[in-house]
Amino acid sequence: MNIIPEITRECITDLINNNEREDGRALDEYRDITVETGVISKAEGSARVKIGNSQVIVGIKPTIGEPFPDTPDVGVLMTNGEMLPMADPSFEPGPPSEASVELARVVDRGIRESEMVDLEKLCIEPGKKVWMLFIDLHIIDFDGNLFDTATLAVMSALKNTKIPVAKMVDDELVIDEESTIDLPLRTKEAMCTFVKIGNNMVLDPALEEEAILDARLSIGITEEGSICAMQKGGDKPLTKEDILGAVKTAYSKVPDLIEKVNNA
Repeated sequence: MNIIPEITRECITDLINNNEREDGRALDEYRDITVETGVISKAEGSARVKIGNSQVIVGIKPTIGEPFPDTPDVGVLMTNGEMLPMADPSFEPGPPSEASVELARVVDRGIRESEMVDLEKLCIEPGKKVWMLFIDLHIIDFDGNLFDTATLAVMSALKNTKIPVAKMVDDELVIDEESTIDLPLRTKEAMCTFVKIGNNMVLDPALEEEAILDARLSIGITEEGSICAMQKGGDKPLTKEDILGAVKTAYSKVPDLIEKVNNA
């Protein structure tokens, strides 16, 4: 946990109450965003995304396995997050932390609820063989707002992913490693994260802003405009006006975020 001196807390809060921020941004403004794809040569899909100084690298590894019994004709998604100790002094080696588990679950929920990946097209032979996608998040630098950074990185990595052509021939699995196809995607999704500090909701919180938040709200929206995920954090409640205002702002920001993925 990052400890913020009381004088710093008061300074940041006073600025935000006056519709200002320490780094000069507007309350509804993102830091600089960069998106790169194909950054891991050993992965079938990968991306690196930076929002401000926060940096996340995602690798996608497809393997062939057996489907779950209750979904015999649907592929499998597995999302894991790793907060590397070099990214921030508060990250410790060992089992996944609560924050790491929450990050992976929120990102995974956005993928699933948006129906971003056409999982039915990942079925090779119903009840026998399907593609399994392992999505690994690696937090390289932490300067606040990992939810949005990781979601953009996963979206970019999925768009970058190619899988070999695979089929069953006489009950035997045949994989053509020389022929690949794009991962079947139905839509794209981006997430916008806000924190409540003082009297205002603030988009894309930097590290010190996250450290003093009263509440946090992350909103995932598809390119068609459907809300597919929401996550509340922090100890204090949000008002109806806080939530509706954040949703309105998120709708205005998501097209630009998705455009950065499209242009990567």
